Amino acid sequence: MDSLWSEGMHLPQRKMLEQDAKTDVLIIGGGIAGILCAYRLQQAGVDYMLVEAERICSGITKNTTAKITVQHGLIYDKLIRQAGTERARMYLEVNELALRDYVQLCREIDCSFEEKDSYVYSRNDRDLIEKEIRALEKLGRCAEFSLADELPFAVAAAVKMPRQAQFHPLKFLSAIAKDLNLYENTKVCELIGNRAITNRGTITAEKMIATTHFPFLNKHGSYFIKQYQHRSYVIAYANAQQMDGMYVDEQKKGMSFRAYDDLLLIGGGSHRTGKKGGNWQELSEFADRYYPRAKETFRWATQDCMTLDGVPYIGRYSARTSDFYVATGFNKWGMTSSMAAARILTDMVLGRNSEFAEVFSPSRSMFHPQLLINGAEAVVNLLTPSGKRCPHLGCALKWNPQERSWDCPCHGSRFDEDGTLIDNPATGDLT
Repeated sequence: MDSLWSEGMHLPQRKMLEQDAKTDVLIIGGGIAGILCAYRLQQAGVDYMLVEAERICSGITKNTTAKITVQHGLIYDKLIRQAGTERARMYLEVNELALRDYVQLCREIDCSFEEKDSYVYSRNDRDLIEKEIRALEKLGRCAEFSLADELPFAVAAAVKMPRQAQFHPLKFLSAIAKDLNLYENTKVCELIGNRAITNRGTITAEKMIATTHFPFLNKHGSYFIKQYQHRSYVIAYANAQQMDGMYVDEQKKGMSFRAYDDLLLIGGGSHRTGKKGGNWQELSEFADRYYPRAKETFRWATQDCMTLDGVPYIGRYSARTSDFYVATGFNKWGMTSSMAAARILTDMVLGRNSEFAEVFSPSRSMFHPQLLINGAEAVVNLLTPSGKRCPHLGCALKWNPQERSWDCPCHGSRFDEDGTLIDNPATGDLT
């Protein structure tokens, strides 16, 4: 089930590593975060190379809904309460810079880039929306109260942010990646000091950046307990009401909407990977109720890394890895967060101070309620008898009948019916 963005897209195949190599900076992972890091490093004149285990953009990147916005749910009221006004301001500012970077780059790229108003709505809690508007006003931004009249159902209220954006991500990345130093079908199997052992040779690098969606190195950073993965589903419909804005529910399991050409993209059916959820059935039933003449044209699913506090992990992989960096945990907002990560990590690699680094530091406090939930989930699934166990850390796999895959409830690895790896953090197939 390929996404809408994959239709008719044939990214040129890139070379494989053919011998041992040396570089100043090695980027591991060829999704949007890795490619944008490579782009910024090349613009800065840095010696770098990027390796991807399969084809670039073949993983999570191609399955996005491709909304570019600083409005990441009701994040700002939460950030002010939990981290303070200054950190909330920095989170907002780096995402505003990311949006501005997209605007500038997309002027020269045919990628269906459009400025759109963005809305976060609540179906039953007006107070939450009003708190978010006050939080944004406190940060010096003008957010608007709305009733989101384009939606086919009534809402209690919505926060409107004008002049956000949407685009075709693979058309954008095809242009951005054209002249970059990328290697495909080159899988990093092991890291030993400053050497990356791949299936095609050894790469020696002064610095490394992991942009592999879920970090693959377990002995540093504790990402296996700091993150879990969340699946969500999208169906693109023809003959459905068009929407001029981009909409998302403030509830994690709510629904999202955006248009592309003459199609309406409806997202939802979300659940923790390895658990039960609404899947595509929830979306189909919704469309049958509100858009009875609509015709399904595409359906796909995606997977997102969720952090303990709703803020991505961008920076040094751990406190003990001074020349190893990471970008992960984008909490369903991978487009803007990837561009922000590329800015922050380029500054760090070049030895420049980034005023935003502290907000996203992977070494920040782990004391959040989600840590206990993640830990309990891991313990339960480690103790569950099962004939199928994840090679990542040994959790019991659960069968996903909708997607016909074996899914890990602990950390989100997925495998097809034959045991072939689909999604990391596992690095190999089932044995």
